[in-house]
Amino acid sequence: MNLFRFLGDLSHLLAIILLLLKIWKSRSCAGISGKSQVLFAVVFTARYLDLFTNYISLYNTCMKVVYIACSFTTVWMIYSKFKATYDGNHDTFRVEFLVVPTAVLAFLVNHDFTPLQILWTFSIYLESVAILPQLFMVSKTGEAETITSHYLFALGVYRTLYLFNWIWRYHFEGFFDLIAIVAGLVQTVLYCDFFYLYITKAHLSWLPAPPAGFWVHGRPFSWGAQDLSCL
Repeated sequence: MNLFRFLGDLSHLLAIILLLLKIWKSRSCAGISGKSQVLFAVVFTARYLDLFTNYISLYNTCMKVVYIACSFTTVWMIYSKFKATYDGNHDTFRVEFLVVPTAVLAFLVNHDFTPLQILWTFSIYLESVAILPQLFMVSKTGEAETITSHYLFALGVYRTLYLFNWIWRYHFEGFFDLIAIVAGLVQTVLYCDFFYLYITKAHLSWLPAPPAGFWVHGRPFSWGAQDLSCL
């Protein structure tokens, strides 16, 4: 395993833990897209069905178990434990527009036409767009809690590091997986706009507070107040 993949895995794990802690400590799932979390649960389930048939390493097995367990725990907290705080009115993305095309594409474009390989390919395609309901929810509300922003940023870092992982493997191992690379690029592009707004907002947070009574466009001005509404 190279450093890029290891750091990517850590970033991915950090994102999941941040989200779980946010929900548990605040006793609320406000601002979190339940639909995105269901899609991620489907992604991990489809990808790691080989858990009982294909042993690679203890690290690999543990990470698979953690991802599956955490994803279903998150879904349970959103739709059961803290259901009263779930903002379903803004979580309205039509997920069938993501699931159906990626499922069809997995049947048509894959490495090997076997059940496990088709499911693995489906998970790769679906993961590349699974964050769309969350981004759509942020765009509808025009804002995101700080912890939600950190969660999205950590996921973006994870995908970016995995792209460097593919470059490293191609250069040193001659390994090239076009499906994973293209899907990873699509996913990274989806995060690019959020990256820009996240970093801009972080810089603006260091600026001094505007004077009281300073209004812009008919409302009180604050640095970065318009950032997430541009998504």
